Amino acid sequence: MKKLEADDLPLTTQTEDGVLYAAKIDKGETRIDFSKSARDVHNHIRGLSPFPGAWFEAEINGKAERIKVLSSQLADGSGEAGTVLDGALTIACGDGAVRLTKLQKAGGKPLPADEFLRGTVIAAGTRLATGAA
Repeated sequence: MKKLEADDLPLTTQTEDGVLYAAKIDKGETRIDFSKSARDVHNHIRGLSPFPGAWFEAEINGKAERIKVLSSQLADGSGEAGTVLDGALTIACGDGAVRLTKLQKAGGKPLPADEFLRGTVIAAGTRLATGAA
């Protein structure tokens, strides 16, 4: 810190060896694939939050709606991948389960899961689509 304060830090030019271009994230890559392990799903959500955001589709009031997931946590549970396991939005994955903790409907504001569920019914036993769009 003393060298920084004294403006006495040596500058080192970074070589271009091993430099790779990271392609833009495609919308297809943002859809949540619940057939993957719970850890992979959780990390996918964390990596894309808040933008561009990971999402899934659920049937709400008879029509498919895209729901953005802003945060999640690993949870106990198992079942067929993509199945809602309880009233707290615990979703079965290919291995384990995740609990969705903050969500956002298109045009809506981000809400904690309990508030989100007061206005949107996603009942236990509901199957959410898995895999690519």
